[in-house]
Amino acid sequence: MSLTPPEPAELLSAQGPLARRLPGFAPREAQQRMAEAVADALAAGENLVVEAGTGTGKTFAYLVPALLCGRKVIVSTGTRHLQDQLFHRDLPLVREALGTGVDVALLKGRANYLCLHRLELAEAEGLSARRQARELQAIRRWSGSTADGDIAGIGGVPEDAAIWPRVTSTSDNCLGGECPRHADCFVVKARRRAQEADLVVVNHHLLFADMALKEEGFGELLPEAGAFIVDEAHQLAETASAFFGLSLGSRQLLGLARDAVLEHLAEAGDMAALPDSARALETAVADLRLAFGRDSGRRPWQAVQSVPEVQAALQRLGEMLDELTAWLEAAAPRGRGLEAVWHRAQGLQERLRLVREAPPAGYVQWLETFRRSFGIHFTPLDIAAIFREQQQHLEGSWVFTSATLAVGDSFEHFTAQLGLEAPRTLRLDSPFDYVRNTLLYLPPGLPAPNQPAYNAAVTEVARQLLPLSRGRAFLLFTSHRALRQAAEALRDSLDYPLLVQGEAPRSELLRRFRELGDAVLLGTGSFWEGVDVRGEALSLVLIDKLPFASPGDPVLQARLDLLREQGGNPFMDYQLPGAVIALKQGVGRLIRDVSDRGVLVLCDPRLLDKPYGRLFRASLPPMPQSRRLEDVAAFFAGPGTAEAAAGGGT
Repeated sequence: MSLTPPEPAELLSAQGPLARRLPGFAPREAQQRMAEAVADALAAGENLVVEAGTGTGKTFAYLVPALLCGRKVIVSTGTRHLQDQLFHRDLPLVREALGTGVDVALLKGRANYLCLHRLELAEAEGLSARRQARELQAIRRWSGSTADGDIAGIGGVPEDAAIWPRVTSTSDNCLGGECPRHADCFVVKARRRAQEADLVVVNHHLLFADMALKEEGFGELLPEAGAFIVDEAHQLAETASAFFGLSLGSRQLLGLARDAVLEHLAEAGDMAALPDSARALETAVADLRLAFGRDSGRRPWQAVQSVPEVQAALQRLGEMLDELTAWLEAAAPRGRGLEAVWHRAQGLQERLRLVREAPPAGYVQWLETFRRSFGIHFTPLDIAAIFREQQQHLEGSWVFTSATLAVGDSFEHFTAQLGLEAPRTLRLDSPFDYVRNTLLYLPPGLPAPNQPAYNAAVTEVARQLLPLSRGRAFLLFTSHRALRQAAEALRDSLDYPLLVQGEAPRSELLRRFRELGDAVLLGTGSFWEGVDVRGEALSLVLIDKLPFASPGDPVLQARLDLLREQGGNPFMDYQLPGAVIALKQGVGRLIRDVSDRGVLVLCDPRLLDKPYGRLFRASLPPMPQSRRLEDVAAFFAGPGTAEAAAGGGT
């Protein structure tokens, strides 16, 4: 007599193995419902879209059925940090509790693995910068003891250190099977391990790199899978746009020049004109950056391409790239490294040709400049058809999940972006008790957000609130300009430590915020999502404006124009849904655990003044709402006052 295997909901119940083996595990109905839905989708080969509110425990909800489905599963998440957390913390807990022998593997993009060949090239080159020389020595020592070559495993060398591009590879500069260190290659070992595993944890960048076959020779992983689970799926459309586009940037060109010199030294060394040509290319790249002007930011390519200085700099860049390519062609027979650099140069010639012509149909061409670098990009206006075509090549179930996918009760914005046709959908509210543990404060009397006095008014609201919360706050801004103004205004007038994005690495700011316990952190962009601060250290989140994407962004503007041409409503169909999802991400920073308490402050008066404000409010958790400062003071005076504050009115 065969025993029926337990259902996922049973495994996640109070009597299940996770409750027995994991201290603090609390059964959640929403988690069990999600697990059942994922199991059904995997069994039926269907597409499933799940919004699981904060605290649902969605990671366990998809890992349990994934480990038990009997098929090869690819789990993709948003960032490398989330990958590490999923693979090294969550996955071992679930595997052990279930007692399963399912073979698992972690796979990252090649830039996350030490390249032994390029390490040797960097050592042969010699580094004049003292810091990089010290870091190179530390990497050499570590290289003898690491088993996987994952650069996350070394201490003392920051992940954004300038040394890493010199000792890691890209698909452009990898020598493949002809590399002298191929037998020891960490990337090859990681790929082989992933081929053999039953469940592989990747990130979105790697998922799309494989879908787009941008890693030649490594396109075999995804077709083998029978199921794909995409966590943090709200990031998927933006990541797809980057990977199915094309770019030419200063980093690529300068990397070509540097590698040409390194490979020349390693394999030839007697063609003095080749290094001279590489240096001339570097100068041409710097001159083009100067021609773009001092400003940093994103602009339509049409706004700069006809500027005489830009045209002259592009012409000069083309000449220097052609000259270096000719030298590399002559040197290529001397070794595989020089041959590979020659082929890279040819690819960059083709990209430069595209830059100087009209963009392909369906793409927008735009420029992004930083202080010393630039990128010229071609981005598809609509990735729905592209993603749908790629997905159809990969037979199997797809599960998309995040805490923020729906606008109100509708998933239409998310599914339309990816071209998903009639998937099953499930929306699960957070199990946290927002009614008892939170308060939504809408400050009265603020000017319209487009008024000059608005930023100062928001800063004044923060000054009133921070003594009540005793610091312990995130102030989230929709622009760097507003953040800088607030930081300047608050710097000398706060009784609490002030931490400002850009003044230290993100990880360092978060570490200090947690340790200090009463700090005020000012952030934008990356601090709106993926930040998990539990406990009393974060008790107030203030958001300055509804996070509508900048209308000046060239990609957004082109997409809105396309929607308008197709008879759509750009604001209602695209801008508004995107802003609702972005706001939900920011709001999600406040309550991260069942015992957390806090006040959410939404300063933007459009929440109440504009008809679309109802959609934003309907997408928030069920929080008591007030416009009275006294209610905020009462909330922070002690637990149990949030319900009373609900009488503050609107």
